[in-house]
Order: sequence, then C-alpha cells, then structure tokens
Amino acid sequence: MSATPAVKATLFHNPRCSKSRGALALLQERGVDVQIRDYLGQPPSPQELLALLGALNLPAQAIVRFGEDTAKQLGLAKDDLRSQQEWLALLSSHPILIERPIAQVGERAVVGRPPENVLGLLG
Repeated sequence: MSATPAVKATLFHNPRCSKSRGALALLQERGVDVQIRDYLGQPPSPQELLALLGALNLPAQAIVRFGEDTAKQLGLAKDDLRSQQEWLALLSSHPILIERPIAQVGERAVVGRPPENVLGLLG
C-alpha cells in the first residue's frame, strides 16, 4: 500500500502580509507541500508572470496593487491603456505591485484574498 503523494503548491508569498501568512497556514494545515516563492527577493520574469496569469485566467491589471506608493509614484491607474507586455515588465521590475498571495497548483492558480480562496485549488 503506497501513501498518497502530497499536493504540491507554489505560493507567491510576502511574510509581512497577514493574508499571505494566512494562506500559507491553511495550505500547510492540510498537508500541502508548499514551495514558497519570495517574489520580492526573486521577482518573477515577464515570462513567468505571463504563465501565472494564464493559470489565474486574469489580465495583468487584475493583479496590480494600485494602492501601493510605487503605483502612485509611477502614475499607474486601473484604466491605463498599457499593453500586456508593458504591464508584465512593470510588475517584474516592481514586484511590490503584485497582488499577494498567489497560490498555484499545477495549471491552476488563485489570488488568496481572502486566504480561504487557496482551498479551491485542493479539490
């Protein structure tokens, strides 16, 4: 009799964020093998972001934290007419702008706001 392999997830995580810590705890409590991605210390490339957006089934603007000081300093707005490539470059260059947490299991991903959203990946 073989043990069931643990679900593996990647969590784009900011340890200073309570929602991110909450999502991590929920996954760990359920025995998920979580690979933590310190997206602030190791920003995702535009190509990685494009793949992540595909898993989220969202446009780049949907994961931008427009309330961040950096967004204001850059003059970013929700109705900006930037191309997907421009958004990807901005997010890669300024990872603080990426919404958090984002959990990915296989080809599916969710934004963990609220943290309980990550549980939908386990079904």
